[in-house]
Amino acid sequence: MIASHINEDMKMSERKLGQPVPERTQAFIAALKARASEKSSYFSPKNVNYHQAFFGEFKDLPLPRRLASSFAYALANEPVISVAGEQIAGQFYSRQAQLSPDPRDAEFDYVTKARAVAQERYPELLTLAGEGDSSPDRGKYAMTYFGCAGGHIGWHWDWVIEGGVESLFQRIDELRPGLDAQGRDFVDCAKICLEGFLRWTDRHVAVLKGQLAAATCPAERSRLQRLVEICGRVPRHGARNFREALQSYHFTYQAGMYELTYGGNGPGRFDYYLWPYLERDLASGAETLESARELVDELFLRQHDRLEGADGAVETIVVGGCGPDGRGAISPLSTLVVESICGLNVTHPSVYMRVPEDAPEAWWQLAARYLKDGGNRAQILNDRAIVKAMSVNGVKVEDARMYMCGGCMELSPHGMNGDLLFTGFFNVAKVLELVVDGGVCLNTGKNLLPRLNGRTLEGFKSFEELYAAFEEELAFHLRQTFQNMDVWGANYAKYRPGFLQSSMVEDCLGRGRGINDGGARYEDYGSTPLGIPNVADSLTAYKLALFDAPFISARELLAALRSDFKDNEPLRLRLLSLPKYGQGDAAADQMMDRVVKSVCDIFATYTNRVGGRIKPMIMTFMMAPVAGWALGATPDGRLAGTPIAQGISPQNASMTKGLGTAMLSSGAVDVSRFSGGASHMWDLDPDFATLDNVETVLKTFFALGGQMFQGNTTDVEALVQAMRCPEQYQGLTVRVGGYSGFFVKLGKGNQEELIQRRRHKAA
Repeated sequence: MIASHINEDMKMSERKLGQPVPERTQAFIAALKARASEKSSYFSPKNVNYHQAFFGEFKDLPLPRRLASSFAYALANEPVISVAGEQIAGQFYSRQAQLSPDPRDAEFDYVTKARAVAQERYPELLTLAGEGDSSPDRGKYAMTYFGCAGGHIGWHWDWVIEGGVESLFQRIDELRPGLDAQGRDFVDCAKICLEGFLRWTDRHVAVLKGQLAAATCPAERSRLQRLVEICGRVPRHGARNFREALQSYHFTYQAGMYELTYGGNGPGRFDYYLWPYLERDLASGAETLESARELVDELFLRQHDRLEGADGAVETIVVGGCGPDGRGAISPLSTLVVESICGLNVTHPSVYMRVPEDAPEAWWQLAARYLKDGGNRAQILNDRAIVKAMSVNGVKVEDARMYMCGGCMELSPHGMNGDLLFTGFFNVAKVLELVVDGGVCLNTGKNLLPRLNGRTLEGFKSFEELYAAFEEELAFHLRQTFQNMDVWGANYAKYRPGFLQSSMVEDCLGRGRGINDGGARYEDYGSTPLGIPNVADSLTAYKLALFDAPFISARELLAALRSDFKDNEPLRLRLLSLPKYGQGDAAADQMMDRVVKSVCDIFATYTNRVGGRIKPMIMTFMMAPVAGWALGATPDGRLAGTPIAQGISPQNASMTKGLGTAMLSSGAVDVSRFSGGASHMWDLDPDFATLDNVETVLKTFFALGGQMFQGNTTDVEALVQAMRCPEQYQGLTVRVGGYSGFFVKLGKGNQEELIQRRRHKAA
């Protein structure tokens, strides 16, 4: 952090979060609400225009140029949407794009093609995902939830802010002669897309000039004149001040989202790249913190407006943290961003705070206030732990220090990774269930893994034999999942190359290749293993109950699991009383660390088709009830269908000895293996969640090596009432599992899971 701004930042952090938004912002909110019916009926012509171009004017071009030219045509012809009183121009609603089905699409449908290849090569993988099964049982045996969603990265919109699109043209012209033929085609296609981008922004200037000519009010003419001047310069040329920088960012980020419209892509290091422009304007008097707050408020309202109704489409800003040299990069803009999101009752963007190693006390205090009073939207990130995890797993330390979260928590260096960074969930606990029941699902009785030859729990003579079988089966299915990612990656690279985004990702232009085709500096994939704490507790139970101090036979225990402990409550309670991860028991905590190591070691064995790694990313999203519903009863005393643990936090039933003990157990797990990020969920009782207590808990968690802290502080009774009377709680936001959403819009399973979570109190 720049020393001269520490005091100012501290003053800002002392202001109450969630303070009323400025009057100008209130007026803009009213303007957005006034257009609600117009927006709901609006359909973007994106797909129609793209199809017309792809199968019409550009049908005879080679595929890469055909794809680039069709995208450029669609973007250049996207309607200009204007909002009354706007200070930042430009908006679109690509999620409402009108479909234009065409039978010729099948030739270029990379999704269908990837699934067809997967069906042929990895039939078990699709079977365990419930593919092609329309029965009510489908979700009750699912082990994989995949779709290679794409996204979850950021790109260097800051390059456009700094030098304009013209600087990218210049860079392309300089690099082109040194590239091979494929590389020259790639940069030519990137240039086509950038030209389409400029045609779209130029149309905004034309519309604004028309509005200016018709305006009579002096204040309105002044607003429009300023926008005409700003949009006439950026993003074609570099920004000279904060307003131009924000406008350039807004155009560029939206265009990137227009190209590859995936939830999880995000602005990333918003304050880091924009602060120098605001710093100069504050020094010259051109802007104040109040005027900057109005602009940021409007920007965030636009992002929420574009994504409204899709709380799970997480587009994340990370603020604070450090720079490539390791020095803190907290600024007044960092604090302003947190204040802004807390003052707006919106769920987009997600704003996470990075805590660098040299963070001032005011930053810790703001983090505690955000967790306590920020509407359950905070996730606080530990730079020390995260940079270590990324750098020991193949990311240069200076790049790791530039990390962002793409979506819920998926880590990558800002603007340096391919966009197969999140490819779905994998229910690790289901693997253990199938191993002990000979491949048969406890819920449905279906034999899902004939390859196990019916060997059940009774066939294991030692715990180590059981563990080895679990580890072997887990490795088999994870490697199939990784191989499936490569199938998708090849189709992505060919049929949705993302030329525009790639032009702003290191080192695509220099290599002459796009993201997912070997162009990005880090072509790492990511996937999310679920239920690791559940597996650890189950294995501890098997070890103690059957081998170390046996009190039941394998046959009897398996029968109890198959019946979901029907008429066997005493046994369930005895199993429930066995040591578990989160209770400070050394053996149980070591089991958790062992399972973590097994999972991460399997990930580490795989190198993808373009030389990248596979990153384990530990979160739960909205999958706790879904994955739990797919599980039968487990030997730790858990009933069938009960939600799984959140992230790598101990299970609710395991945290019986207080928050401090649970955190000490979590600190016994080596999270540096999780190069893609590891999140915990710590819900706090509101009476316990004073600012001092929250700050102490957060600092303790970080000192123990935790990477990501999140949780709720809302009274459980408020959630219960919200289920009963949803119309009275429309604005209640909750932390679901890596993202925040309006409680009343969640499914019943997620609502009940939130209510049932353990709320930590004073000892």
